[in-house]
Amino acid sequence: MVDTFGHSEKMANLFDKLSDTYDEVGVDFFKPIAAKLLEEMPPVQGEHWLDIGCGRGAVLLPAAQLIGPHGVALGIDISAGMIEHARRLALHAGIRNVECEVDDAQSPTTVRGQFDTISSSLVLFFLADPLHALHNWFPLLKPGGRIGATTFGNIDPRWAYVDEVFQPHLPKQMRDVRIPDEDSPFASDVELEKFFAMAGFENTLTIRTSVPVKFADPQHWYDFSWSIAQRMLWQAIPETLRAQVRGEAEARLAEYAAPDGSITFNQEIRITLGTRPAS
Repeated sequence: MVDTFGHSEKMANLFDKLSDTYDEVGVDFFKPIAAKLLEEMPPVQGEHWLDIGCGRGAVLLPAAQLIGPHGVALGIDISAGMIEHARRLALHAGIRNVECEVDDAQSPTTVRGQFDTISSSLVLFFLADPLHALHNWFPLLKPGGRIGATTFGNIDPRWAYVDEVFQPHLPKQMRDVRIPDEDSPFASDVELEKFFAMAGFENTLTIRTSVPVKFADPQHWYDFSWSIAQRMLWQAIPETLRAQVRGEAEARLAEYAAPDGSITFNQEIRITLGTRPAS
């Protein structure tokens, strides 16, 4: 039996620690991915939008702006730190049709009513039981409503080569979320679409795209790796070995450096879309 409560608590603690630097180290990553999702699932004026696992608002805030003052955008996230930042950023931007609540993407309990659209960017693979989560999301969508989620596609082989330095030091059960197990639903578009269909959604479609991810130098990569869930990998390495592992990573990064010292990788993204049957 999956310990969803224990897993959720672990994720809440992790993302609370990340919340101050998440998407704040000068690497264009979460916002371009969010923009790709919104391109494929354009917000409609006046609709009610639910963003599950909203983080600091990469999808939530632009969606709220696009649906306009007669629409409502609700963002939920298990991290109180992320929700605090999302609220602050919405206030700073003057976006008034946004609500943010602390809630668990695995089993939302604070969400009331139904929504025209549900979005969830880079969330599903963090959940203890993604299929059960999709089942829980289904009744939150109005009949005929849309759902869209982003997950990682194939990892850039150069980036994978750099990140291999972590592997010898990690517990057997720990993995990078960008590299799913072969039997994982995230290993292929077909399997992921099956998950959506099993939860009741129809017209499922997966679109593959990619975003460039640029680091000014190895220090920038290192800062980024601590500002995202990869922090878990660093923390799993004994502190006495971290400098060695960092040195190995920086040597590999140097192999791909441009003349100005920067390093650019490509991150493939999958956008899976679906709808709730109209009746």
